Order: sequence, then structure tokens, then C-alpha cells
Amino acid sequence: MSQKSEHGKWTVSSSDESVDEQDNCDKPSTSLVQRAGRDRAGEPPYPCSEARKAAQKRKSSPLEFRDGNFSSEVQPAPKRLSQEGSGWCLSSSDEEGDCQVQAKRGDAAATSARLEGDCAKEAVKDELPLNHSSTGPSVRVQDTWDLLNGGNPFRFFLTKVKGIKSKYNSGALHIKDILSPLFGTLVSSAQFNYCIDVEWLIHQYPKEFRDKPLLIIHGEKRESKADLHEQAHPYTNVRLCQAKLDIAFGTHHTKMMLLCYEEGLRVVIHTSNLIEDDWYQKTQGVYLLGSTPGRFQNTEKEKWGHLRLRKLLKDHATQVTDEDSWPVIGQFSSIGSLGADRSKWLCSEFRQSLVTLGNSAKSPTDQEVPIHLIYPTVDNVRQSLEGYPAGGSLPYSIQTAQKQLWLHSYFHKWSAKASGRNHAMPHIKTYMRVSPDFQKIAWFIVTSANLSKAAWGAFEKNGAQLMIRSYELGVLFLPSEFGLDTGFFQVKENLLSDEPASSFPVPYDLPPEKYESKDRPWIWNIPYTKAPDTHGNMWVPK
Repeated sequence: MSQKSEHGKWTVSSSDESVDEQDNCDKPSTSLVQRAGRDRAGEPPYPCSEARKAAQKRKSSPLEFRDGNFSSEVQPAPKRLSQEGSGWCLSSSDEEGDCQVQAKRGDAAATSARLEGDCAKEAVKDELPLNHSSTGPSVRVQDTWDLLNGGNPFRFFLTKVKGIKSKYNSGALHIKDILSPLFGTLVSSAQFNYCIDVEWLIHQYPKEFRDKPLLIIHGEKRESKADLHEQAHPYTNVRLCQAKLDIAFGTHHTKMMLLCYEEGLRVVIHTSNLIEDDWYQKTQGVYLLGSTPGRFQNTEKEKWGHLRLRKLLKDHATQVTDEDSWPVIGQFSSIGSLGADRSKWLCSEFRQSLVTLGNSAKSPTDQEVPIHLIYPTVDNVRQSLEGYPAGGSLPYSIQTAQKQLWLHSYFHKWSAKASGRNHAMPHIKTYMRVSPDFQKIAWFIVTSANLSKAAWGAFEKNGAQLMIRSYELGVLFLPSEFGLDTGFFQVKENLLSDEPASSFPVPYDLPPEKYESKDRPWIWNIPYTKAPDTHGNMWVPK
């Protein structure tokens, strides 16, 4: 459907929400469900969002940049789209934007070479080839056993990324590392997730564990549920459990593993979907509970709305000097509808929860505590390792964005040079309270929760109840839980250094850099045809 507004002409893509169903735990259906849509070119072999379907289509059928236009590399070729107004801008002028670039296809390599931080130079010769068949753990990183039982008191890790210098993967994990037999003899496991490729998941387990009982907890309904059952049908050891979702627009977004060994239990809380793309060239976070099988550490972990977070910060966080000047940072990969202005949710109930520090009688006013929101720009995505298809996992829609232009004044660019992930687009979600000089943090969360009311909850009935639509899970890191009485962690300045173990490894650069006038937030369901990505291609979502 084509529409036109003050932001130019654009084409939208949408999907209907499934109706509610009764939850149940059962064996996969014995009758194979035949889905015509599964045979369409470029369709992912697993249930997923429209944004991810668009990304998969562009990967399998890229639109090559050529003389300011594009053409399909596969047949049948899609229609040519006019360049006029094809990009979406928040201001009335694009004079400084990259949408003014008119490059030839032959200039795509030169365009790529100008990437900030020079992505091309980050790839090193001793890395495995950049293809999905080589996404397993690298033999060049330190032994997984040493990594998980070494000097990382936080048990917080990033996932490995293909295409960056090997030194930046030395402390990172692939899913095969997490499921390694080094940690014991697996008896059974449970996987909680949102988007699941069953066949791929099975092959991430060591061969000797692939027939062990596996319970998959999901939120799929109707046709998507049937697709998931069809995927699981060949594996007699796999059982499916549908999470109860009685509220419209809610999702089962929790991402967790329960790994039961003969020697003990390991809990893994993370931010990746159980699909190959999420463990390939994206920035993701992992938390592991338990050092070795049978030995565990205690930490604050809960499924929460923002009121749960408020209580945890009130009961366990410590007040700091001049706390009103300590900003809140939110970093996420998707954004919901937050209301007509900042007072409707972001700078009222949500901020009130995040600024809580200890049992203080003082309540910061609306104007006192700054909020910095980190979300990738169009150029961040265009210049990424994946190119435009990385935007498939950043599903901020034009329909939502145009209703809350006020929000974009809070936006800051994605920048992660310190972790070598400047061009690995974030699917990780993190929130923190940081000092004015960005050298200390009062607390840190890694979570599945994006910036939305569905994830964090919103007051209803004049504040009498909190409506939370989705299942989410995260980990709250507090200084007091790690024996620090200062009320804060020091930020680890160099993630590759041997700084004190109590320094916290924030996975992106601080302070965050505010959007410039030419910057635009990534919107997934409009075309970008004015400049090529790192693979020389364009983005047209349909």
C-alpha cells in the first residue's frame, strides 16, 4: 500500500496479529502442515516477523545499486521505483543526508571503504570465510572452559561476530560454546525464545546430545504454530510448549536456556533468537548463571515490568552523590508506540522507575534526569557488516515513527568501537544509570525488553494497575551484589585490558553520540535507494 505524507512517498508492509488461543504443551503434530508460503523464494524456513522476512528476501534477491537506481539480481525482476521521495526524513530538507549520494555500482567498494572505523580493515586474514557455514566457534579463541571459569565475575558475555578482528572475539561466545560438552553430560534442556529455527537449533548441540529431550517454549499461534510443529516433527525428542498469551499484541519474547546436566543445572539468559542470523554478525548479550556444574552464584534476576525494576532499585541500589545529574541510558533494537508526547510514558512512569536509587524520600522532577536513547541510524545499518538486511532485526515502523517525532530528539547513534562491534548491528538490549562523566554506572541491565509499553508495562485505571503484554527476561547487575559499597561500578575503559575485575564491560562506546541533523533512525518498512550498502545493494522491503 503506497501512501504519501510530509515525509515523502513510501510503501508500508504490515501483518495481522493472531487471535488468542488456549496455551498447551504437547508433542509436535503427526500430520505435516503444507504451507504454500514456505515455498516462496526468499521465505525463511521458520516463523518470524515481517521485517525479518523482508531482510531474508533482500539477502536471497538483492537489489543491486546502479547509476542511482537498482535492478534485481534474480528473476523475475521487481518493478523499478522512482528515486523521488523514496527515503524518509524527519526534517523538510535532505541537503546533508546520505540520500543525496548518487554513486555508481562501480563505486560501491569505495563507498564501503569510507565506513567509519573502516569495517573492511577490521576483517583479518586468519578469520574463517564470511559465510554462514563458518559461524561456529573459532579455534583461535581461548578455551571455552577457561573463558567461562576465568576472571569474569559478571558472567556477562557478547556473542562472536564474523568479520571483525579475532581479538574482539577472544572473550565472546557462540551458541556452540554455550552448549559445549565441556560443562558436563547433558541430560535434557529447555529453550525459551521468540523466533526459532528447530533444525538449525538441533545442529548447535554436540552430536552426542542431539537426541536428548528438548523442550521448546514459544508464543506462536495459528499458522505460525503449525509451521513450528512441522519443523519439529522429524525430531522425536522435541516437545513444544505454547506460552499463555491472552492479551492482544503480546509476545513470548523471553530468551533463556535451561541446561540440565548429570552434574547440575546451568541457566543462560540472552538476547538472541534461535536462528542462524542472530549468532552471525549482530551484537548480542549472554549471561550465564553458574560457574561450573553444581556450583552457582546468586544475582538479582527477574521477569519484570518497570515497577519490578523500581522495587529492585529501591531495595538494593545505593544513592550516589548528585544523582539528579546521572543520566539514564536505554539501548534497544525495537520501539513501540509511546504516546503523543514524552509525558505519556517515557518521561513519566518509565523514567520514574529507572531513576530510583535506594529508599530516598526525594523524587527527581521530570526535568532533572536526562535520558539518552541509543538506536541505529540509517547510516549505521547501511554501513554495517550485513548491510541493509541488518535492518530486518530493527523493526521500527513508519506507522509508529510518524506518530512520535518528539522521541527522535532523544536518539543517539550506535557506536561500539571499544568492543570491535561498530558495524555489528545491535540486537542486544541494555539499560543503565551512568555518571555525568560516563565513568561510573549505578546499575546495568541486559534484557530481552525493547523500548515499549508491551515489554515494560504501562499504567491503566489511573495508575491502579500495570498492563504488561509480553514475556520478557533480563538480568540486573548491582554493585552491592558484587561486594562494592561505593554505589557504582567503574566502567571498563578498554574491554581487552586487564583492568580490575570489578570494572563493568559496557559493550558500546560512552558517552553516546547524539544524532546529527542529517541522521535518521532506521525505519524498516520504507525503501532506501539513494545510496548502496556495504554489499552494493539497496533496500526495498517488498
